[in-house]
Amino acid sequence: MNLDTRFLDELASSAPTPGGGGASAYGGALAAAAASMVGNLTLGKKKYADVQDEVQATLERLEVLRKRLLELVEADAEAFKPVAAVYRMPQGTPEEKAAREAAMQVAVVGAIEVPLEIMTTCAGVMQECRFLAYHGSRLALSDVAVAVEFARAAAYAASYNVDINLNSLSNVDQVKQYETSVEEILSDLDAKADILRGYVKKELRG
Repeated sequence: MNLDTRFLDELASSAPTPGGGGASAYGGALAAAAASMVGNLTLGKKKYADVQDEVQATLERLEVLRKRLLELVEADAEAFKPVAAVYRMPQGTPEEKAAREAAMQVAVVGAIEVPLEIMTTCAGVMQECRFLAYHGSRLALSDVAVAVEFARAAAYAASYNVDINLNSLSNVDQVKQYETSVEEILSDLDAKADILRGYVKKELRG
């Protein structure tokens, strides 16, 4: 195994990107990959012959989710650029301050939307984990739990990027809508993760 640590090295550096959003997306991609491993260990096994079509469909969806999460690593970095540009704008006069604030209202939306999509994509990974927990290879049941924990953690991590950028959004109604979306996604993830965590622990401990 040859680990490519370039992303980790860049994340560890003082460079503004990649940052927490990119790390969240990468964590979600790891969740999708772990779940895919379970699917691939189930595929082609006689013991699971009755769910082969469903497993194949699950693997195809997980591949789409994993690829999208990797794209969101870069998308998060790109979304930060307009925000960073706003921070460099002058604000010495009332007119400059107004122009800076107007620019921020446009730029910050992208910085909110990307981590929110990371959250929804992680929720998609969690959904696939549900099927694999109950129908995937029993030999890889612990790996389903790993995928569940990574998906949940990645979504929570991304939510903090939403929260910090909401501080720069002046439209109160928009803020409330985003906050509601975040709460709904996390609540759903928590409920599913708790059920799956309990099920896996019970199965593993006999």
